Amino acid sequence: MTRQLRPLRLLFCLALWLGCCLLPARADDLPVRKAGLWEMKILKTGAGLPDMTMQHCTNEAIDKDMSNTVSPMAKQVCSKQDVQKTATGFVADSVCTVSGVSMTSHSEIVGDFNSGYTVKTTAHIQRGDKPVDTVTTIEAKWLGACKADQKPGDIVMPGGFKLNVKDAEKLKGLLPAK
Repeated sequence: MTRQLRPLRLLFCLALWLGCCLLPARADDLPVRKAGLWEMKILKTGAGLPDMTMQHCTNEAIDKDMSNTVSPMAKQVCSKQDVQKTATGFVADSVCTVSGVSMTSHSEIVGDFNSGYTVKTTAHIQRGDKPVDTVTTIEAKWLGACKADQKPGDIVMPGGFKLNVKDAEKLKGLLPAK
């Protein structure tokens, strides 16, 4: 794989992973986030991946578009997607397989989709004879209006790498075959 495609493939796999854990239910079960700029800190343990902070400019239409794009992909690779409302937020359970890598996850979502929320996901990832257990926490907080040079859907990754979620459809070709 070329050097230029590695960050895109990693981003796409991250988006699909998040989608498998969270987005399949977004359209019907989870409220849309307040429009504006959201900071998302992703803290991981157990997978050897670094923590990262992203910024996402969003609005109601983009949140719905993300669900409409990721949900069909998740349905292709996930044998289980279950989201339930709880007294404090939501819980989501999923079982997904991509390119021989299986992931069973449980997510707990608490907070307010207008100012800040936290998603804690425990996952068991099975890749051949190399199982990995991870805990990922996403701390999201609303920062205010999007910056002047941003449009809804823009995500700014560490290092300044920028992608618009509307481009996710174009990235489907980077997903490995089952």
